[in-house]
Amino acid sequence: MSKPLPPTLDEISMAHADLKSLVRQTPILPWQGPEKDRRLGPETEVMIKLELFQLGGSFKVRGALRVMRALSHEALSQGVTAVSAGNHAIAVAYAARLLGSHAKVVMPHTANPFRVRRCQELGAEVVLVDNVKVAFDTVEQIQEEEGRTFVHPFEGPGTTLGTATVGWEFAQQAGPFDAAILPIGGGGLASGMASALRQLYPGIKLYGVEPEGADSMTRSFASGKPEAIEAVRTIADSLGSPFALPYSFGLCQQLLDGVVRVTDTQLVEAMRLSFSELKLAVEPAGAASLAALLGPLAAPLRGQRVGLIACGANIDPETFFRYLSQFPSQ
Repeated sequence: MSKPLPPTLDEISMAHADLKSLVRQTPILPWQGPEKDRRLGPETEVMIKLELFQLGGSFKVRGALRVMRALSHEALSQGVTAVSAGNHAIAVAYAARLLGSHAKVVMPHTANPFRVRRCQELGAEVVLVDNVKVAFDTVEQIQEEEGRTFVHPFEGPGTTLGTATVGWEFAQQAGPFDAAILPIGGGGLASGMASALRQLYPGIKLYGVEPEGADSMTRSFASGKPEAIEAVRTIADSLGSPFALPYSFGLCQQLLDGVVRVTDTQLVEAMRLSFSELKLAVEPAGAASLAALLGPLAAPLRGQRVGLIACGANIDPETFFRYLSQFPSQ
């Protein structure tokens, strides 16, 4: 299998300029506080990219817009389709509305009702199915029957180029970094951010993080080829890809120094800390970078200048506090 090529810095810079009027330049937050010093040491510097404040509530709109900006007028008029537990569906619905298209998104019936409503409010038609694997089959059927363009949630050069703008922007705001921790579902965010950060800072340590209950990238790294999992078993449904695919896996394999896993309990503990110390109410996936820094990467990255990303916050108050009550503080 040939190795995919990451987008160049020139391509990333041009993509950032192209999207500038369509997305927000999200802020950064230095983590300063007694909990940071207690858990990581005062010598560890942590900068967080607040992509939860992005339009649509997550980083996903960057990739969706980048892909859809490349479509012809005819393709946009035919409409688009997507599969997602929520964030990508919201992003595609938003992008379709912005670009004068229309979206039909397929979501598992377990998707948070808040996310389903948000898609509908943005004008998308929502199809609910049994699980994520069935959702991909349903999307193929929609493509064939309705002629809609499939906007993939994580695979392909357009998506990676869109998410690379997050890394490029983060570097302009807060770089350089000794290390960065990038959440992984299918690898679209990690492949893009890593493409930018690796080229800007060749010596940087780049780590992916995924939930134990959706660890297709960890399995893929172990076998050397894209792997699938039997089922998604994590509260971080935004990181719940049932499989890895060649392009995003190939870039992650080239650019990341490793992938670590975190438990649902660790994710909720990071959500709790984000809320109490950083005043951020994030969804489980949005706490993944922090969970990895507090858990498996605490010792290796102590004393380093570390970049994290709070990648999304599409969660309703009831679900947020239910998770915190289900997983008592450690």
